[in-house]
Amino acid sequence: MSVFHLIAPSGYCLQQQAAQRGVARLEAEGHQVEHQTAIARRHQRFAGTDAERLADLNALATLPCAVDIVMPVRGGYGMSRLLDGVDYDALLARQAADPLLICGHSDFTAFQLALLAKGNAITFSGPMLAGNFGAETLDAFTRHHFWLALREPTFTLAWQGSGPACTVSGQVWGGNLAMIASLMGTPWMPAIDGGILVVEDINEHPFRVERMLLQLFYAGVLDKQRALVLGSFSGSSPNDYDAGYDFNEMCAGLRARLPIPVISGLAFGHEPQTVTLPLGAQGRLAHDGEQTTLTLTGHPVLR
Repeated sequence: MSVFHLIAPSGYCLQQQAAQRGVARLEAEGHQVEHQTAIARRHQRFAGTDAERLADLNALATLPCAVDIVMPVRGGYGMSRLLDGVDYDALLARQAADPLLICGHSDFTAFQLALLAKGNAITFSGPMLAGNFGAETLDAFTRHHFWLALREPTFTLAWQGSGPACTVSGQVWGGNLAMIASLMGTPWMPAIDGGILVVEDINEHPFRVERMLLQLFYAGVLDKQRALVLGSFSGSSPNDYDAGYDFNEMCAGLRARLPIPVISGLAFGHEPQTVTLPLGAQGRLAHDGEQTTLTLTGHPVLR
């Protein structure tokens, strides 16, 4: 059984009942859940003052060795306000000596990519307390893939993808697309050559998704990757004004423009069903026109 340490670096958790349900579910499985006071903490729209939320992050460097997993209560805006106050040297030293398995997504992507940019530290893009473990029914697929990623030093994801046939290898990175775009031009944007970029988002119209991906393309980021993998894009339905321009049309336009394969269909993101990806691990992506596999290795796992 594992020791979870909760942090709340972003938005206040409106779903207090869900968060408590998540704690109860983890404890019922025999896990220990620490720092539960972060769940109810609030300042304006945030899960505490900037100082309180930043303290959550910087305290990770000195957590006891008994702690296995670090998990945010939820996402929501707030992480961007903290990036310039993080003690990266201390955190990276801790991760090199005794790595915590840090898992989250959404707004938390900014912190994860900052650690990757500053010291190539691997974290996990995956479920969080309230939205996933606190759901009325914990999705079996999500639970399985969470523990798979955190326990197995090598594992393979398989799905029915769409896109051109390809076989590529490289460093897997990415997360929430809006957060990645927001890091452009900052010290916290990883400079990864020959990578496999995996992105997802929620409540972004297809034209906004396209605009953010074109920003990465025009900035030279996509040219340096070996493949782009599209995860879940919840709430991206078109409207009458679009006149046939939908997510699939957007993907087709990207494939015609980008010099790298674009593979879609991965269950990764804000949906109840999501895989867990070690950001910074090595990956081998293979797509035969129908079936896609992504094999990951080189990430830390539970002791």
